[in-house]
Amino acid sequence: MIEDVNSNLHELPSNPGVYQFFDKNENIIYIGKAKNLKKRINSYFNRTSSKNNKLKTLVNKIHDIKYFIVDNESDALLLENNLIKKYQPKYNILLKDDKTYPWIVVKNEWFPRIFYTRNIIEDGSDYFGPYTSLLMVKTLLDLIRKLYKLRSCKYSLSLENITKNKFNPCLEFHLNNCNAPCIGNQNEYDYLNSINQIKNILKGNISEVQEHLKTLMNEYSINYKFEEAQKIKDKLEILEKYQEKSCIVNRTISNVDVFTILLESSLAYINFIKVMAGSIIQSYNIEILNRLNENKTDLLIYAIIDIRQRFKSTANEILVPFQLNYKINNTKITVPKTGDKKHLLELSERNLRFFQLEKLKKSENYHNKSKTDNILYSLKNDLHLKEIPIHIECFDNSNMQGKNAVASCVVFKHGKPSKNDYRHFNIKTVYGPNDYASMAEIVYRRYSRLAQEKDNYPQLIIIDGGRGQLMSAYKSLKRLNLENIISIIAIAKKLELIYCLQDAIPIYLNKTSYTLKLLQQIRNEAHRFAISFHALKRDKELSINELESIAGIGPSTLRILYKKYKNLKQIENIHYNELKLLLGNSKASRIFNYLHKNKK
Repeated sequence: MIEDVNSNLHELPSNPGVYQFFDKNENIIYIGKAKNLKKRINSYFNRTSSKNNKLKTLVNKIHDIKYFIVDNESDALLLENNLIKKYQPKYNILLKDDKTYPWIVVKNEWFPRIFYTRNIIEDGSDYFGPYTSLLMVKTLLDLIRKLYKLRSCKYSLSLENITKNKFNPCLEFHLNNCNAPCIGNQNEYDYLNSINQIKNILKGNISEVQEHLKTLMNEYSINYKFEEAQKIKDKLEILEKYQEKSCIVNRTISNVDVFTILLESSLAYINFIKVMAGSIIQSYNIEILNRLNENKTDLLIYAIIDIRQRFKSTANEILVPFQLNYKINNTKITVPKTGDKKHLLELSERNLRFFQLEKLKKSENYHNKSKTDNILYSLKNDLHLKEIPIHIECFDNSNMQGKNAVASCVVFKHGKPSKNDYRHFNIKTVYGPNDYASMAEIVYRRYSRLAQEKDNYPQLIIIDGGRGQLMSAYKSLKRLNLENIISIIAIAKKLELIYCLQDAIPIYLNKTSYTLKLLQQIRNEAHRFAISFHALKRDKELSINELESIAGIGPSTLRILYKKYKNLKQIENIHYNELKLLLGNSKASRIFNYLHKNKK
């Protein structure tokens, strides 16, 4: 009973340690850590008058207390984490892990295979991840396939089976995608050397792989093996391109873990980011059920210990949003205020808000809204907009080697095309193929016109292109003092990356995301509208050039003609008398004869 427990509280040690609370059935109902066991355990019984009903309930059920003394608070953190995982007490926080994230696995087998999986099997294999984007997983696997020739078959490639010639090389060998270790074409040492380099890439240690390849390339070159040296050079270029795309902060920031937390009633959300050589190689979110109203510090500490154990992190520095006042082994804990490390913390917080939103979407309030409202609400939150984008405009350029340069602006209102508001633009101030300058021109013309007409501005502008086009359009908004009034993003076609002004790296959205589908629909409509106008203009130019070749037909005649008829096909289909009324007998006769006699 509580009275029996109280009588023994004064005997508790003041050492750091872990304590366990048991109920009358000898079940563990709570496990905690403490810098000072005596102070910590006594605190439960000294605050039963608090408003925390959950805590009162817990204390009333405590029938016995056991504790473990450890050397320091770091050991207490680790032991607490392991015991909670093992016993899962009723009143402890509960990590609600998302089991659906993809991982990259290096199988524990002869001549290991590498592939992605969503299931972790305790068979000694190495797992890298989890990755929040399947696109990132496929990008990494594609990079590995370009760099190394690995087997994809499920044969048991033991030395005994290879020696006995049990296998025949498959199609992958004939396609030059595999070196066929199954028939002894590649020895185990050479294959495992490639595997070790791949593991370094997946860990983010790309520089080590690059140094190894450079040494190898120089050796081949010295020995006049120029073909092999060229192959190594090609691999280095692939790695450099990958590194350029993945580098988001100062490359001197390496082997750093970033953690942020959002606390909402009885739920907490934690984001973890792993940084190696300035590149994010892991991003992970978890949800915590806070059963006993633990504070932010305790929740974050617990999550840090759990996640670092799970991913076997050896990072020598942890970035957090507030001071923890706990020691975690020999790891430095930093609360950055400015610079690249602060930027990483902000990036983690944005990821966390996005994760929180995904959870919110599953709530009843979200599903009570209409489908269109839901999509626009998602768009607002996914892109961190100030307001729901009821009115969206999208721009695209089109030209053929700089000729007939045109652009389009399509308008969507309430998630639907508003075709009466679509606009075409002839590029007037740019000569040659210059997408950046063209984008700057049309955005400036569009919104200077709206400003003159005092028309409504959109809540969101979408630019078809990458960061270069985005910045060009933004500069035009800035010239018009609209940069704080209209939000603007860009969407690139290849990987469907979304560029925002406030983010150093593009946003990846799931392919099934309604936000991405709406952005793609709007972008594709702008592209279609621009292409159709470009084709119309090109055809008109070709037909003008053709008709100018007719003796006695000059630019003034063609202006009259094309003022009434859009293209050559329409002119071909009109009756001679109609042409005669428009141009007179002589010119009408020349054009009509050319079109209907010379083309027979």
